[in-house]
Amino acid sequence: MPMRELSIAAFAVVALASATSAQAQSPYGIGRSATPAEIAGWNIDVDRYGNNLPPGSGSVSHGHEVFDQQCAACHGAKGEGGVGDRLVGGQGTLATPKPVRTVGSYWPYAPTLFDYIRRAMPQNAPQSLSDDDVYAVSAYILNLNGLLPADATLDAKTLSAIKMPNRNMFVSDPRPDVKNPACMMGC
Repeated sequence: MPMRELSIAAFAVVALASATSAQAQSPYGIGRSATPAEIAGWNIDVDRYGNNLPPGSGSVSHGHEVFDQQCAACHGAKGEGGVGDRLVGGQGTLATPKPVRTVGSYWPYAPTLFDYIRRAMPQNAPQSLSDDDVYAVSAYILNLNGLLPADATLDAKTLSAIKMPNRNMFVSDPRPDVKNPACMMGC
């Protein structure tokens, strides 16, 4: 066998052995398993009951300041809407021909407001607000909707205790994949 063919054959054997070894580590032969710390960095979801809310707190007054700086350009100075959705008002309109869906009229669970703000807002810099700022903005929006007094401070416990006006108005979902009791708690 000429030297060139022998070199190619040896390279193929080494490449196959390397691929087989890598496949033992991963089904695709690349990457590695995520560490618990890496997973924790992405596991920031908060459910409707307030599970996984972080430590911290925020007042309505601080929320007003953060809202003015980070939110008002899109949502209006008082949450009345603009480029971004309207956040305030709409109570009593859901059964009308022109329902106004806002945090105060439509949103069913207060902890998921925190989750949404923390994950997606501000739109130009999602996840840039501190947890304290997210509690504060949540407090301010709930205050604008008449659901929290002006001197209130939110934390995990107080946010989870808020009963939203539309909480019991959602209809059940007949799809079997959303009713699995095993996935409703402790998932």
